[in-house]
Amino acid sequence: MSETSASSPNPAVQDFYPEDVAHCYGCGRLNEHGLQLKTVWEGDETVSRYTPRPYHTAIPGYVYGGLIASLLDCHGTGGAAAAMLRREGREIGDGEAPRFVMASLMVEFLKPTPLGPELEVRGRVVEITDRKVVLEETLSAEGVVTARGKVVAVRMPESMVQRANE
Repeated sequence: MSETSASSPNPAVQDFYPEDVAHCYGCGRLNEHGLQLKTVWEGDETVSRYTPRPYHTAIPGYVYGGLIASLLDCHGTGGAAAAMLRREGREIGDGEAPRFVMASLMVEFLKPTPLGPELEVRGRVVEITDRKVVLEETLSAEGVVTARGKVVAVRMPESMVQRANE
């Protein structure tokens, strides 16, 4: 489980996703087996923190790359929701958060990510429209950036919401 809610006084956007679309393995608060990543604002950046478990290993001492991609993915969709709320003149907690899904994820693995320390993902919005948010992200361990990502997140299509309600 993510440590963000315990280490940040700011509300997490994922806590305000509608219940019918809050089951994502990476960030869904209703997925008891998932990562339950939480995304908050710190100034003009979105931030998520997560401490990998021993089973998130690639080789002894290092984090599996798929976890890094998942953290960038779910931080990106959470960051997109937070950014859209601000664009609409709302803050996290002012009603339900809009739900976004990944349209594109680019990950650059810059150096091995150590297993053990808390990982921090930071995002910065570089483009926002009514339907799409583009974020540039970094993932760091103990202050050292080990991966970089670029996310294109789009509003969840109505067809996905309807399927979730069936």
